[in-house]
Amino acid sequence: MKILVAVKRVIDYNVQVRVKEDGTGVVTDNVKMSTNPPDDNAVEEAVKIKESGKATEVIAVTIGEEKAQETVRKALAVGADRGIHVKADGILEPLAVSKILQKVVEKEKPDLVFMGKQAIDDDCNQTGQMLAALLNWPQATFASKIEVKDKSLDVTREVDEGLETISVNVPAIVTCDLRLNEPRYASLPNIMKAKKKPLEQLSATDLGIDTKPRIEQIKVEEPPKRKAGIKVGSVAELVQKLKNEAKVI
Repeated sequence: MKILVAVKRVIDYNVQVRVKEDGTGVVTDNVKMSTNPPDDNAVEEAVKIKESGKATEVIAVTIGEEKAQETVRKALAVGADRGIHVKADGILEPLAVSKILQKVVEKEKPDLVFMGKQAIDDDCNQTGQMLAALLNWPQATFASKIEVKDKSLDVTREVDEGLETISVNVPAIVTCDLRLNEPRYASLPNIMKAKKKPLEQLSATDLGIDTKPRIEQIKVEEPPKRKAGIKVGSVAELVQKLKNEAKVI
């Protein structure tokens, strides 16, 4: 079984995101970048399945500018066997990413495609579903537990009512939740070994994919600052403020 894992380079989740003064986007210059957290869970799960003997190869793929290679190298250091970097500049929308991944899947022919349930920089939560539609593959989203069977997967996923367990046939798309596992840290020896692992370079143009954005981003604004709370003297005053000022009752 071969597993393809998609990883994305985003602003580190510990960094306070700042909006540009002209409102055209967020500041990314001299800002710490890292792998999208749910993608780390996807890589960890793929490596675990390989370590259990149920997979033969784990391939990490990323799409983006030259610096996006860092995310693939991290996946290689954690345990992926080889990497693919599809170079594409500018803003990448989920549909363009899905079409690029479709071409990579057709080339590599994996049995499973893992990725994070969503990216923390845009919260789109669309790429996995779009890729499943393009490939006409079954999908299991928001996976918090994965059990590999002979030619199927039992996936426990998060739903509004709680947990739902579904069975999907292989090949399949799985988007991973943060609850799925605890990603391991890459050790220094493994980081050094990752530099020797193969990293294939492709470009979106070579794959015949137009990455031009279809949606125009007009303006980016910071959310309004929350006002300080107040103390009330009685229950009656609280009810009055909730009713007349907050208008929640």
